[in-house]
Amino acid sequence: MAHSHSHADGDNSAHDHTHDHTPKVTADSERRIFWVMCLTGGYMILQALGGLLAGSLALIADSGHMLSDTAALGLAWFAFRLASKPADSKRSYGYHRFQILAAFTNGLTLFFIAGWIVIEAIDRLIYPGNVLGGPMLVVACGGLVINIAGFYLLHRGDRENVNMQGALLHVMGDLLGSIAAIAAAVIILFTGWMAADPILSILVAVIILKSAYGLVRRSGHILLEGTPDHLDMELIREKLIAYLPQILDVHHMHAWSLTAEKPIITMHVQTEPSADLETTLRAINVFLLSEFEIDHATVQIEHGNCATGN
Repeated sequence: MAHSHSHADGDNSAHDHTHDHTPKVTADSERRIFWVMCLTGGYMILQALGGLLAGSLALIADSGHMLSDTAALGLAWFAFRLASKPADSKRSYGYHRFQILAAFTNGLTLFFIAGWIVIEAIDRLIYPGNVLGGPMLVVACGGLVINIAGFYLLHRGDRENVNMQGALLHVMGDLLGSIAAIAAAVIILFTGWMAADPILSILVAVIILKSAYGLVRRSGHILLEGTPDHLDMELIREKLIAYLPQILDVHHMHAWSLTAEKPIITMHVQTEPSADLETTLRAINVFLLSEFEIDHATVQIEHGNCATGN
């Protein structure tokens, strides 16, 4: 159902006060994040012990990454729990923005993790140590199985949700870390080249940085109430005027996202004086929903000049 407020010049006005600003949080997403958090946290302890035993930076770095991931997944899970709370008079949009804040925080932590891995890897290249390839390979293979299971669980969830994306990127970083550790262990076992361990750790750090940048950029854009990437405001204006002949102009247009899946738009619409208010509003809502998947619009109808200036 499309939602709108409308305000017409003079005494004619129409309001819809029955809508709910808050999008729904699926129990499925919350449940998936919880189980992946348990899997990640449980194996993190085993991998850290295995990394210390084998003397592998790749395993230790990946277990450190898994530690932060457990915290990040916990934050994402808490964000879903909080978002399920209903809106109130002080928070008319509910708590859904906390999901975006959690995603932004998770993205920032990935930067710090990648930086730590690079610093440790450089130190290991300068002062090489002995790595036990056999134990390293066994632990890394176990970590790969756990991370594949976690990645599968999250990948099958709501991939449009930016909070889920943040959790998925953390798990993907763990998965890549396990692959790098396996590759390093195989190289060490067959060639004895110890530098493979820190070099592959740096490669994983670079991949993590790339993913972190995309997550921080997207979640930051939402927090700054930037225009959603898929919405072209000028195109909406042109198509709306062409769609409804009674519309003379559309101005004061603003669009932002409550969450990645919930775009919101406001606009002033100048119509012919003879245009029917209810019919025009209904047509605008149908157009925005069908053409641009916008189901929440606040529309001010004007029959004369814009009261706030055009």
